[in-house]
Amino acid sequence: METINTILGQLTYDDLDQWAGEKILARGKSYIKQVEGLHRTPEDDLVAWVSGTEEYATLVRLDQAGQHGWFCTCPYDDGPCKHAVAVILAAARQVKQNREIPVLAEDDDLHLMLFGEQDDEDGEVDWEDEETEIEPDPGPGKAKKAGTSKIRKLLAGKSREELLDLMVALAKAHPEIERRLLEAEQLRSGQIDPLVRSLRKEIKKLTEEQAWYSHWNNEGSVPDYSHVLQQFKALLDKGHVDELLELGDELWRLGTGQVEQSDDEGLTMGALSECLEIVLQAVPKSSLTRSGQLLWVIERLLADEFSLLESGDEVLRSPMYGQADWREVAAALDLRLGLMEKPRAANYSDTHKRTELINRLVEAYRLGGEPEKILPLLEKEADVCRNYGHLVAQLLAAGNKEQARQWCIRGFGCTRNESPGIASQLQKQLREMAATDKRDDLVAAYRAQDFFCHASLETYRELRKAAEKIGIWPKVRELAINYLETGQRPDLPQKKGAAAAWPLPEPEVVFPQEKDSGLKRYPDRQTLIDIAIS
Repeated sequence: METINTILGQLTYDDLDQWAGEKILARGKSYIKQVEGLHRTPEDDLVAWVSGTEEYATLVRLDQAGQHGWFCTCPYDDGPCKHAVAVILAAARQVKQNREIPVLAEDDDLHLMLFGEQDDEDGEVDWEDEETEIEPDPGPGKAKKAGTSKIRKLLAGKSREELLDLMVALAKAHPEIERRLLEAEQLRSGQIDPLVRSLRKEIKKLTEEQAWYSHWNNEGSVPDYSHVLQQFKALLDKGHVDELLELGDELWRLGTGQVEQSDDEGLTMGALSECLEIVLQAVPKSSLTRSGQLLWVIERLLADEFSLLESGDEVLRSPMYGQADWREVAAALDLRLGLMEKPRAANYSDTHKRTELINRLVEAYRLGGEPEKILPLLEKEADVCRNYGHLVAQLLAAGNKEQARQWCIRGFGCTRNESPGIASQLQKQLREMAATDKRDDLVAAYRAQDFFCHASLETYRELRKAAEKIGIWPKVRELAINYLETGQRPDLPQKKGAAAAWPLPEPEVVFPQEKDSGLKRYPDRQTLIDIAIS
């Protein structure tokens, strides 16, 4: 046990993240309590039952280099599964608690499931050489599981009535089997109303659960959406897309509220997102009009605060939607914008929502073949949402450089006090436009403004580069060092004596002198030292 204990004792979440991936690791954490009958083989492989949609037999071979091997009777075949991760984490917890992991007996049901009657000479599970994945049998896919031959022989000798009695007894003893049988028949027959009602109740129940998880002690309570995911896939495969869309909308609406209240390191969010991936696949196949399908996705993306619909934009990029569809979408979004109240001053939430809607409308105009409507919309909304940067970018793309310059200046004046981040971006845009126009003196003036507003070695170096390009660095350096020593800016026009000595032109926009808050003290010794030793 020394080797396996050593590996488990040194194991970190980062190690498992590299092996299984972030999503599988997160799901594996939520399945630790589902691990039962944890044992080890004489070769120190970890084995256990893991409860999910059904009970799965799982085997993991640990490797000191982190290239662990695995086998699981679950249908997942795209790399390590959450059940394998859960087994490793459960074993690590047991080792941490100084509890022995017992050796698996050959007559144990788990041994029979994983190794069957050991037809191979050595009785070992076959391992994939290149990817270290365990394959119990070289047969096609995962359909042929180790240990099933004994069950097949047992059932093959029974009559039809005996098989019926056996299934009825199993269904009576295990409600999960009864549910799966009934659901399979409803899907086969197309009579899915009971299934939809049952799923709606399940969604309501799951989304009402508290979702929390603590990685410090590997404990928590995370809703299990695996059955919902399985049934969503079945509804999609059988073509019941409209019903799936209704269920998905309810899951998205209720799930958003659950994620907002959750504290489980994103586990519930990941599970919901996986279910909603299936719903998004149903959108293009639904009975909604093509423009209705686009609006279904867009409306939910606009309200998707937790990125539950990660691939929603992929649906919108589908070539099946043409200009006529996007024109209908644009008309609907334009109407919605007209009905939306204008954001209150300094209310980021309202402004953000309106800006997101505007961005979607701009894209609809573009894809709908109505680009002439984009600039008037952005000009109308610039002062409302302060999305001056978007407007300037569109003006430059259209070749309207002077208009872009004037909007930069106007936007700077409207945002320099309340939204200095936006103002800084507009000032940067003006500097880049000056560089394009070969106005090197103006570029240097903007670099000087950056330095005076945010003195650091980096802004000093940028100023030096710009001033050396026009041959005035010695004078600019003298004044810059004096600023660091005294705090007196030489570039502001109200400082008449200083302004007369300042060798650079006045920029189109100027940040005001910061008020002395008592936090900034001169001389700025740290920056002076950084410059001296650079």
